[in-house]
Formats: sequence, C-alpha cells, structure tokens
Amino acid sequence: MMTDANAPWLIAGLGNPGPGYAANRHNVGFMVVDLLAQRMGGGFKRHGKAQAQVVEGRVGPPGPGSRRVVLAKPMSYMNLSGGPVTALRDFYKVPTANIVAVHDELDIDFGVLRLKLGGGDNGHNGLKSMTKAMGSDYHRVRFGIGRPPGRMPVADFVLKDFSGAERKELDYFVDRAADAVEALVIEGLERAQGTYNS
Repeated sequence: MMTDANAPWLIAGLGNPGPGYAANRHNVGFMVVDLLAQRMGGGFKRHGKAQAQVVEGRVGPPGPGSRRVVLAKPMSYMNLSGGPVTALRDFYKVPTANIVAVHDELDIDFGVLRLKLGGGDNGHNGLKSMTKAMGSDYHRVRFGIGRPPGRMPVADFVLKDFSGAERKELDYFVDRAADAVEALVIEGLERAQGTYNS
C-alpha cells in the first residue's frame, strides 16, 4: 500500500495511564514510544484536542528521507484507546495506513516482534477499540509477552509487571521494537518485516 510520503505518521503506544501500571506487560507500548521520544529529544505533553499525550518530531536521516511523526500515549485506559487515536488522526490528518499501534501480544514469545498491516484484534482490548473506531487497516508492531503460566487469568497476567528474568532483557527488546518502528516508517513494511519479524 503506497502512502503519501509527506503525510505524518501517528505512532500510538498502547497502555494504561498512571504510575501503578507503568511497568506492566500491558504497557510495553508506552515503553517503546517513551524511548522513541527520548531519541527525538522530546517530552510528552497533553494534547489540547485528544485525551492523549503527544510528542511531535521526525525520524530518519535529515533531508527528504526523514518522516514527520507524532508519538502518542492515549490517556483513556487501554479498552478506550480508539477515541484518542481517532481524534489525533483527524487533528493531524494522518492516513489510516500511516497509523502504527505498538502493543503487547500474548501469542508470541517474550521479546519476539511481529510487524503487520491490518488483521484481527486477537482479544486485545486496545486493538479492539481502535478497530471499532476506524477499521483495521493500520499497522501493528506486536511485542511478544508470552502466555500466562499455569492457570493465571490473562487479565491478571497482562496487568502484572515483567518478571525479574524478563526485566534483565526488557531494555534490549524495547530498544529493538523502537528500531522496528523507525524502520517501518522510513523503509516500509516489507523491509522492516524482513529485518525484525524474527
């Protein structure tokens, strides 16, 4: 799918607001966009027209190869992410194909990445809300968190912090996910998939 090279990209890290959720598995999307914001040298600020925090900047080499991006953290709680993302899409005039949801994914082992365009929500409430609000034709950077151990309910598992063993590797995987987002925006889906769909 070709997109307008001058149109901005909207990178929505999915998570729940508030310090109590900050280190949860469900908040890995926030972690990735926080790192992207650091790389761009920007700090998140409240957006006037959407229930979200945003950073505006560019990724890629200086010059015509760079891309305008808006990093966003919806402040609505995960299951209502669609409202803020849609409001930002409309405000910044972002084509749906230039929207990227960065989110946790149960069906992939911890730290493994999968990039794709469109598809189902796989029971993920943030994706469900986004798809209901604007259809499913947006990109996803799926960050594997694995399945809960034993009989632990999924809802409990995603709202727990990463384990001690996982935390040792988490920074590396978040860094790799941020690289994948940048590659997707600059090089396109197929090349980014070739590099990061391990």
